[in-house]
Amino acid sequence: MPNMTQVLKQLGIRKVSESVCTGVNWISAVGSKHRNIVSPVDGKKVGTIVYATITEYEAVMKRATDAFGIWRSIPAPKRGEIVRQYGEVLRENKDALGALVSYEMGQSLQEGKGEVQEMIDICDYAVGLSRQLYGLTMHSERPNHRMYEQWHPLGVVGIISAFNFPVAVWSWNAMIAAVCGNVTVWKPSEKTPLSAVACMNLMKSVLEKNKLPEGIFTLINGDAEIGRQLAEDKRIALISATGSTAMGRSVGKIVAERLGRSLLELGGNNAIIITDNADLGMALRAVVFGAVGTAGQRCTTTRRIIVHEKIYDEFLKKLIKAYKQIKIGDPLDESNHMGPLIDKDAVDKYLNALEQLKKSGGKILFGGKVLKGSGYESGCYVQPAICEARNTYKIVQDETFAPILYVMKFGKISEAMAMHNDVKQGLSSAIFTNNIRESEFFLSAVGSDCGIANVNIGTSGAEIGGAFGGEKETGGGRESGSDSWKAYMRRQTNTINYSNTMPLAQGIKFDF
Repeated sequence: MPNMTQVLKQLGIRKVSESVCTGVNWISAVGSKHRNIVSPVDGKKVGTIVYATITEYEAVMKRATDAFGIWRSIPAPKRGEIVRQYGEVLRENKDALGALVSYEMGQSLQEGKGEVQEMIDICDYAVGLSRQLYGLTMHSERPNHRMYEQWHPLGVVGIISAFNFPVAVWSWNAMIAAVCGNVTVWKPSEKTPLSAVACMNLMKSVLEKNKLPEGIFTLINGDAEIGRQLAEDKRIALISATGSTAMGRSVGKIVAERLGRSLLELGGNNAIIITDNADLGMALRAVVFGAVGTAGQRCTTTRRIIVHEKIYDEFLKKLIKAYKQIKIGDPLDESNHMGPLIDKDAVDKYLNALEQLKKSGGKILFGGKVLKGSGYESGCYVQPAICEARNTYKIVQDETFAPILYVMKFGKISEAMAMHNDVKQGLSSAIFTNNIRESEFFLSAVGSDCGIANVNIGTSGAEIGGAFGGEKETGGGRESGSDSWKAYMRRQTNTINYSNTMPLAQGIKFDF
């Protein structure tokens, strides 16, 4: 197990950490409001963050807007070189940063290191992207004219990230935004600010080495008021917000009122359909990992399984047996499969959801209890729950950020598809089948209505190369791969007349 004292020292985390970074310098907050950061792993205090005020916010925005004028003029491949160097620094500090993420948030050490690896991967991806910000050339209807389109950076990009992936989601946005020529202002979750501080300490070393100005990558720790300030600020061209649907609805409305741009990655209520043609061994592993990983606190967590009636009892028996083998405890101990929920508020929501399930007529088939005793002193450890339910229950329709898995049965594939799509969210989805007709139906226009649809692989996890995001109340945003970089840029159509005449549109003529 990692020595957390050494980890905190390596990453520059102090007992009272500065909350605001301009990329090159740390700024002391003048306010008195602060937050003590307590680890859900053992209930111990990790450090304290003094929240930023409007004074620090304005200082950061001044530096960011000034830096944009410089950064956008640097060739994209050279911007990519800075991102490459940051990726190297992350490689050198992967174990330490992964351990901090695990300790501050509660995900397993393997997942913490995996999250840092995602950061490294997106850096590699962004470096290549820095030479591939392609436009298009079109044929003009006018003779001796050339027409094309190109992409330019937006300006200042605000990033609001959630606690469940305290560092990776920032990097998805910040690294791609950076190679596109934007500068970023990051407001991390109030629950996991120290991981963000560590990221900025590592970035600071790269910026200083390359003698770059303040304001390219900035951080501002604060409460919901800072998030509102970002959403309302007309100087911010794009707000990328990751979190609950309620948060996204609020941010989206504020940004829309000023005709700004928003990229929303919100809740998921992800389901796996398991047909009677499925490889049950594969399906079982996918369901357990998808439902239990990160203690059910992923936006891509498997929350519902829709199982064919012929195999329902058999699969349920296998699933309960697998859940009995899950080891729950200190996530820094790599022999454990599942760590704690983020805090006691999350535990209360877990218990409340199970109560609502029972009132609706559902049954808890396994788990559903808060763990107590040695090793569980923080009060944040729970048993993952398997619950028999109907898709129409209100609690099933809502997303609960906890390891609660709802199971239900179906007879016809069309029935399963209707149940699958009959929720407000549309992030990730999967089907397990060896029948090509069923898989193609699932992937068709009348199949899954989610942004991510998988066959014989679970709902959880995403590769860097594909665009990540969902539909409906998930927000419609796309991050990471494919052409999602276009969200961080503005499109410009250009026409060049290299003739000695001036043809007018629609054949209009002026005689003078």
